[in-house]
Amino acid sequence: MKNQDPNILSISNLEISFNSNAGKVSIIKSISFDLFPNEILGIVGESGSGKSVSSLAIMGLLPKKTASIDAGSIQFEDKELTICTEAEFKTIRGKDIAMIFQEPMSALNPSMRCGQQVLEILLNHTSLSKQAAKDEVISLFNKVKLPNPDRIFSAYPHELSGGQKQRVVIAIAIACKPKILIADEPTTALDVTVQKEIIELLKQLQNEVGMSIIFISHDLSLVSEIADRVVVMYKGKIVETGHVESVFHNPQELYTKALINSRPELDVRLKQLPTIQDFMVGNVKKDLISSEQREALQKAIYNKPPLLEVKQIAKNYFISQSFLQKDKTFKALQNINFKLYEGETLGLVGESGCGKSTLANVILQLDQASGGEILYKGTDITKLSKSAIRALRKDIQIIFQDPYASLNPRLTVGQAIMEPMKVHNIGASKSDRSFKVKQLLEKVGLDEAAYDKYPHEFSGGQRQRIGIARTIALEPKLVICDESVSALDISVQAQVLNLLNDLKRDFNFTYIFISHDLAVVKYMADQLIVMNKGHIEEMGDADAIYKSPQKDYTKKLIHAIPKGL
Repeated sequence: MKNQDPNILSISNLEISFNSNAGKVSIIKSISFDLFPNEILGIVGESGSGKSVSSLAIMGLLPKKTASIDAGSIQFEDKELTICTEAEFKTIRGKDIAMIFQEPMSALNPSMRCGQQVLEILLNHTSLSKQAAKDEVISLFNKVKLPNPDRIFSAYPHELSGGQKQRVVIAIAIACKPKILIADEPTTALDVTVQKEIIELLKQLQNEVGMSIIFISHDLSLVSEIADRVVVMYKGKIVETGHVESVFHNPQELYTKALINSRPELDVRLKQLPTIQDFMVGNVKKDLISSEQREALQKAIYNKPPLLEVKQIAKNYFISQSFLQKDKTFKALQNINFKLYEGETLGLVGESGCGKSTLANVILQLDQASGGEILYKGTDITKLSKSAIRALRKDIQIIFQDPYASLNPRLTVGQAIMEPMKVHNIGASKSDRSFKVKQLLEKVGLDEAAYDKYPHEFSGGQRQRIGIARTIALEPKLVICDESVSALDISVQAQVLNLLNDLKRDFNFTYIFISHDLAVVKYMADQLIVMNKGHIEEMGDADAIYKSPQKDYTKKLIHAIPKGL
């Protein structure tokens, strides 16, 4: 800890409940912790542990109709926040206590220019003139290392990358030099390199301004790189707290040990990832895949003809200029060549904008290639008719990053899974399809009761299982997993990765596994493709690339992985 001065924030015996159809549900169960001046406090735990609810209570942002603070105190300097009115909170929020949310696109107003959104905060909370406030916004954009601040000032959020949007959100949060900054999962959806930059930026800003930071995450390795002390939460309670070094090197609680060990390891290959539940019931198996076993598996895979062959694929987009200027050409993909074999998992990594998802869309024929060939079972699918492409959809499927966005909220889970089965004539009748769907739900770890429920009734991890069930219902040969575990808790992530590997074994699936999380790709992949600015930077055996990367870009990606302590 950096400072032994009196605390700036003290939470004592806080209890919070929510009203539901089943009655009052206790969410936060008598938690207590302090935040000191010029300190970074990490709060870790899975979804539902109470991390975000406690931070919303500090900000006075709990939903008034459904949430209530039943007991305890939140003391900020000389103010008791649990009894503050909304008018009082308006003078505190942004000025004294600010927050960075997980999803920058939902935190920013899509209809306002980025500069105006920061300007609004300064004009509301300071006495600066409009010109002085604008100068301060440009200065803030420089401070958070945004390129070309004048352009960003006039840009709308959709015109920026994920990392740039998050930097704008950070600029808004630090605009009034708050005493406390709450960062709620601020790097979850970001590339590993951008994540590292954001972590370093927050540490630098904290040193410069002297503010205290509450850094909320489900990733202990990440917290270890930024925090002084850490609070571990589980089911609404604090189970462990202490200096980062002591908690990491000598965790006392079983749950903390489980969190630390649920992340894929980089130096060994496990047959199955241990989950939180495995630790809690004492059923942890760390069976390794030996180099001899891996070699035998790969020999069986690569002795067959390729299932998919990508040859010289290019994809260009044309950017409209003014009336007198020629359209610009943006080369999203250039000279992409690789082979994919039945039963293989091919890892695809790179920063946002490198072309990973564009390549996936071209393979799926959702986007037309500008040049080259894609041979699936020897047939060039870039030349297929629309009806032939519709038939191909059964064979090549995708699991999306956001399962909720890919499911129709008006359809029950059973209807959502049966719909594509009917289109592709899978199952002899409605009752036959219904029976198959219930079997699939059980296969992905959900019970039969899920069949008649709606997507909103499930957690993120459960919805991802529904998305997987919908994908495998069509009995595909090739499955593209596009950031399909990036938004999940580290423990749920382990469950879903184990499930994907089990399904691969049972159904002989072939995967293209796209992710910005290199530790996850390392666990899943046989071969690895590293993409950079639309071309292949490095390609080869996944273990060999991690052990001895040849290109500086690959070294940079691997170096950015949070290593823990």
